[in-house]
Amino acid sequence: MDLIPAPSHVRTRADAAPFVLHAGARIAAGPGTEGVARRLRAELSAATGFDLDPAPAGQAGDLELALDGALAPEEYRLDADADAVRLTGGSAAGLSHAAQTLRQLLGPAAYRTAPLPGAGWTVPAVEIRDAPRFGWRGALLDVSRHFMPKAGVLRFLDQLAAHKLNVFHFHLTDDQGWRMEVKRYPELTRAGAWRAYSMVGYRAGGRHDDQPHGGYYTQDDLREIVAYAAARHITVLPEIDLPGHNQAAIAAYPELGNTDVVDTAALGTWTDWGVSENILNPSEATLRFYEHVLEEVLEIFPSTFVHLGGDECPKEQWKQSPAAQARIAELGLKDEFELQSHVIRHFDGWLAARGRRLIGWDEILEGGLAPGAAVSSWRGYDGGIAAAQAGHDVVMCPEQHVYLDHRQAGGEEEPVPVGWVRSLEDVYRFEPVPPQLDGDAAAHVIGTQANIWTEFMDDAREVDYKAFPRLAAFAEVAWSDLPRDPADRDWAGFEARMAGHYARLDALGVEYRHPEGPLPWQRKPGIVGRPLDGAPGPSGPHTAP
Repeated sequence: MDLIPAPSHVRTRADAAPFVLHAGARIAAGPGTEGVARRLRAELSAATGFDLDPAPAGQAGDLELALDGALAPEEYRLDADADAVRLTGGSAAGLSHAAQTLRQLLGPAAYRTAPLPGAGWTVPAVEIRDAPRFGWRGALLDVSRHFMPKAGVLRFLDQLAAHKLNVFHFHLTDDQGWRMEVKRYPELTRAGAWRAYSMVGYRAGGRHDDQPHGGYYTQDDLREIVAYAAARHITVLPEIDLPGHNQAAIAAYPELGNTDVVDTAALGTWTDWGVSENILNPSEATLRFYEHVLEEVLEIFPSTFVHLGGDECPKEQWKQSPAAQARIAELGLKDEFELQSHVIRHFDGWLAARGRRLIGWDEILEGGLAPGAAVSSWRGYDGGIAAAQAGHDVVMCPEQHVYLDHRQAGGEEEPVPVGWVRSLEDVYRFEPVPPQLDGDAAAHVIGTQANIWTEFMDDAREVDYKAFPRLAAFAEVAWSDLPRDPADRDWAGFEARMAGHYARLDALGVEYRHPEGPLPWQRKPGIVGRPLDGAPGPSGPHTAP
């Protein structure tokens, strides 16, 4: 049946005929299932042309939706025979996953937004029992380096939902652009949302496009995105980076920078890729500024976790700054690393007082980890191992395995050769829990995430190419109970299922990388990249030159 991600239990029923969805079919929605029923009706009605009206109260339907508190929240069951398809979830989230499996069973045309002539709608007689391995199954999209208009973000959320991914990490701010409207500080978007031009490829190529680039989301845009995601049982995790990766904010409000060593008033939003030396000053006034920003973040985003970056913070300006050195002395700190830790700890306590939790990149381990913080382990497994062994929750997203901006194959035709070659098979063989962790520490690996940084993806077509089909393999790693030893995984079986899944991606309009290689319009000949030779190197979350 080519299901992706693979369910934990599937039994085909030779004793029953398949179910045929027809024009008069009705949906019976039990208590608590109304939202899932509404979305399922909208999606299937668009694809089939059938009305799929609600069944009269108390009567059975052709599609029957129910909740069962005996199941885990994201667990589901799907039972199909000639009479009906019965979807049961431990919660609305589990039921939503069942609905996605039903769409896969109905065939690729179920992912289209208008009916195809002559399409048939048959579900095999089958029993499926399924539940995810991890509660956090995430994908990061960087909209700072290249802005993704709202419609593209909503489309990306549909892609995540189709693969049962449930965390959307929204990278909203960085050196190259500030993308969230902040009412109290309008210059963040008036000035910080735009840059004069963009680099084309890496710095060694010496190319830029002479094209102003920018954009931002209004607060109502963001509320819409959060609501759209919630209807698909996806949590939106906002990221507001600090104290590094802040040149766009400093360009908007120069007083945020280290004014005693840099003429911050002369700075603009950064036009380079990589890591800017211009970081926030560590004053109380700067902490208050970001508290005010975060007050507006919390009002829009209801997620338990808030990501505050904490990564790639060059310390040279703090070393040179009399004000920063005085701050270190005032606080009784040892060095600039402890000063960064002080900033992170401050916001950890600030968020905790408001019922939220801080998560940051694994640099927040340096100088002492804030007690309630969780870690996104990106520089390999080591940070995640150290954090888990110390009792901190961890999301595994090592760049060597699941950075989807990295190239998918060798060869000159691969567009902008970034980082290591990480093929579809490489991603399928990624194991989020390292064997060094014992049972208690392994329990702190709350999930895993694939990250898409967009220096070299300036529109949705290019994001599609880099994300897919690898994000489908990652979704199976995050959801399915695969062998823990990557060598034991059934790559041939997954590859065979992908042959059917490509038709679903086609129906969704995803411009993925074809198995035989990039299509002519997916190539970028002559643009200089930065290929690595396979050994871990200094590349950061933002693939710095």
